[in-house]
Amino acid sequence: MFGFKVVRQNHVGLVETLGRYKREVNAGLSFYIPIFQKVRIVDLAMIPLSLKGYSVITKDNAEVQTNVTLNYHVTDARKFEYENSNSVESMVQLVRGHLRDIIGKIDLNEALGSTSKINADLAAAIGDLTNTYGIKVDRVNIDELKPSASITESMEKQIRADREKTAAIAKANGEARSIEIETKARNDATVSTAKAEAAATIARADAKAYEIKKLNDMLASADNKYFTDQQIQAFAALAESSSNTVVMSKEDIGKFSEIPVTAQVMNQISKK
Repeated sequence: MFGFKVVRQNHVGLVETLGRYKREVNAGLSFYIPIFQKVRIVDLAMIPLSLKGYSVITKDNAEVQTNVTLNYHVTDARKFEYENSNSVESMVQLVRGHLRDIIGKIDLNEALGSTSKINADLAAAIGDLTNTYGIKVDRVNIDELKPSASITESMEKQIRADREKTAAIAKANGEARSIEIETKARNDATVSTAKAEAAATIARADAKAYEIKKLNDMLASADNKYFTDQQIQAFAALAESSSNTVVMSKEDIGKFSEIPVTAQVMNQISKK
């Protein structure tokens, strides 16, 4: 008496006789002897697997929670079923071990910013598991690297402190720049005022020097007649005043008496 077993597409059947592996059957209809034989079905399709909440420690002793997803498929059904009691769990342990080793060699900041590199290193480390577990990992990806709550809090405090520090520096630089501009403006105004006063002083000095020069030039070009005329005008003014005393030397009296106008003035003074 025979039994039959339908093996679906992308699956393989392992026929066991009295518990011992006998042969492998492909997709389709297969016959076996009930009671004495059993057909174990193995899925060869790609299978997704999610590894969540796995804790690892970075080089700087920071605890990080990781979420990893991978895709694998069975390449050797016989090894997968008979050479390991749980090939999938063995694969998971291998993945976690390599991940712990890779992240343990880098600091927290580098780990958080290098997930693509960690993915590549992990895929290279896992390689082809066919020879060991009859499995090939087609894709592995770090979905999340999350620091512990205490580290996250510390990082947030550090970020706030950095922002406050940056704001304080910017404010101080702004105030310093404002003071610099204000001081420069005052200095420029002081310099401009000093230059204007200096220019005015020079102009007044130049004007006074010009006045003195013109007067000296005029006096240098004047002859005795000019001074005599000035003296006569002085005597005339004296004649009109209330003064009646004139003191001068005998020589001067003799000189001025030669001038008719002077003599007339002196007579008027004597009459008073």
